[in-house]
Amino acid sequence: MIRVLLAEDQGMMRGALALLLGMEHDMEVVAQVGRGDEIVDAALAARPDVALLDIELPGRSGLDAAADLRTEAPDCRVLILTTFGRPGYLRRAMEAGAAGFLVKDGPVEDLAESIRKALRGETVIDPALAAAALSAGPNPLTARERDALAASVDGATIADIATALHLSESTVRNYLSSAIGKTGTRNRMEAVRAARQQGWL
Repeated sequence: MIRVLLAEDQGMMRGALALLLGMEHDMEVVAQVGRGDEIVDAALAARPDVALLDIELPGRSGLDAAADLRTEAPDCRVLILTTFGRPGYLRRAMEAGAAGFLVKDGPVEDLAESIRKALRGETVIDPALAAAALSAGPNPLTARERDALAASVDGATIADIATALHLSESTVRNYLSSAIGKTGTRNRMEAVRAARQQGWL
């Protein structure tokens, strides 16, 4: 039996996925979590063969958890299953060691087959998304520029961001200014929006 871990914050969607995958003759859902910061502990406890992770989860993103699983549970293959088919997300998922990247609106038979392929060592990527990612090019933002943008999401002041990132205010201004320039926007809120649409944040 293929042992599957599900990480999805919407209870109804998580339950439906568990039910559908449980109907496959060779699959068993051994763990379900609704938060990103519960993924690694659940994987260590349940020892799944495959982890199906949403990206936008409370507590921690599925992309960050995927990177942790590569270290903490290297035998577990990771598939990202998301509503948001953004090229930057695909790139980050591959960098985190994911075996595949699928969008949620595909048929469940394709999902089950993707799980089997991942377990065989294949990489499974939604074809339309792969093409979009290739044409979009790499993420132009540095890690620190991403941190500064992410910290300003809730309208935080420059001082708040500086404190949160342990940087000087002038350094934060420089990072934000650079990020605004690279995203071709007029201010940091537009830069956050643009970076999110591309999947860079």
